[in-house]
Amino acid sequence: MIVQGAVLREMGLPQPYAESRPLRIEEVELAAPGPGELLVRVRAAGLCHSDLSVIDGSRPRVMPMLLGHEATGEVVRSESPAFAPGDTVGFAFVPACGVCGPCAEGRAALCEPGAAANTAGTLLGGPRRLDGVHHHLGVSGFADHAVVSARSAVKIDPSLPPEIAALFGCAVMTGVGAVVNTARVQAGQSAVVFGLGGVGLSALLGAVLVGAHPIVAVDVVPEKLRLAESLGATVAIDARGNSPVEAVREATAGGAYYAFETVGSAAVLEQAYAATRRGGTTVTVGLPHPSQTLSISAVSLVAEERTLKGSYLGSAVPSRDIPRYIALYQAGRLPVDRLLSSTVALGQLNEAFDELAAGTSIRQVLVL
Repeated sequence: MIVQGAVLREMGLPQPYAESRPLRIEEVELAAPGPGELLVRVRAAGLCHSDLSVIDGSRPRVMPMLLGHEATGEVVRSESPAFAPGDTVGFAFVPACGVCGPCAEGRAALCEPGAAANTAGTLLGGPRRLDGVHHHLGVSGFADHAVVSARSAVKIDPSLPPEIAALFGCAVMTGVGAVVNTARVQAGQSAVVFGLGGVGLSALLGAVLVGAHPIVAVDVVPEKLRLAESLGATVAIDARGNSPVEAVREATAGGAYYAFETVGSAAVLEQAYAATRRGGTTVTVGLPHPSQTLSISAVSLVAEERTLKGSYLGSAVPSRDIPRYIALYQAGRLPVDRLLSSTVALGQLNEAFDELAAGTSIRQVLVL
């Protein structure tokens, strides 16, 4: 079948994207799903910094590529016994094979064949169903239809609005998961979140969910800081022009038990590490350019028993975590809808990514 989708053929084109037009809406031939795969009509797809980092070249990928990885849709055809036409699904951007070493340990985010497929721009196992175009993180959700591995899909409640359902596949799973799965924050422990995009604010929602206190939010955009306060941040710190480390340490009586860095900047990660207390844990979620390096005091890891951890996909098991986070949203305990900035159409994606790059939006969602 022929699908319409947003194809990136060259990374690193200059901003504004409204002029350079890195994403072109093209007709692409999509092959039928093979064994263990699904044909899905895409209903909505979120715009994420992981997409932007491919567009600007800071996260190099094979080209050309049909972007979009945070999405939801309806199964049209299934070649997997686990799904049937009509099922509503959300996508996980790491397909988990279920049998490799990390998968056997319950660490689906670190699936080795899934990582290899994502790097190669294919579906799990190596096939490519887009003619002459690579898949993005096994999803390629910026199109009206997608073929995905069933290992990339999770059944979800069909009553959820698509523009909200899409957010659970990356922003919510990554941010809430960093708090709940990676850090395992306990009630009454202090937490600070550096960077208040979709993932950062989801981490803040996770901190509120588990009863962290105090909760400190750090960003350079006043509107995001105000939103963070309305979502439950105890203290909001404007980092424009000044290092926020001392302000965080003051707000948390000597440093946070847990710091979450969601910006994708080694410099911000250094600040997050410095803002934790003795025995504290720093969790990094952002994806910096591969050339960035981190400089911290090596002795502090031992003498102060500090911990520095990475969190990918929120250390999630998507089939477990996406449905439970949706249930928490429906129960009023994860107000994910507050993260939605606006909805856009396929032809507006370049302008929307200009907004994302400028930091003026939280989560824009493509509705198809």
